[in-house]
Amino acid sequence: MFYYQFLDFFYTLLHLFLIGFNMLGWIWKSTRKLHIIAVGMTAMSWFILGIWYGIGYCPVTDWQWSVKEKLGESNLPNSFIKYIADKISGRDVSDYAVDLATAISFGLVILIITFQNFIKKSSSRNERSKAV
Repeated sequence: MFYYQFLDFFYTLLHLFLIGFNMLGWIWKSTRKLHIIAVGMTAMSWFILGIWYGIGYCPVTDWQWSVKEKLGESNLPNSFIKYIADKISGRDVSDYAVDLATAISFGLVILIITFQNFIKKSSSRNERSKAV
């Protein structure tokens, strides 16, 4: 039992870290390359593995739900974010609202890293070439 409680705690921390890093890893210059990899892996999981398992598929959620079922939890939602939203709010938060907020947040992160890594860099390169 302790083993499964430990795994559940570990997966919760892993989820919270990944979500936080996906949302904020672009801020620090030293983490930007790793952030692009993390966001890319998240997108591949959601959209490529999602072809077979359902859009938004997360293997970490899959693993954690297996552990939670062994701990006696049932009726688990499709997403960890919904699970946490329900726990924090004490309510049954709408699946649609959680999915929409998640999609908008992820979309904003994609826009930010696209701007940082492609648009901003190309415009600063153009400015340097004009100065020469």
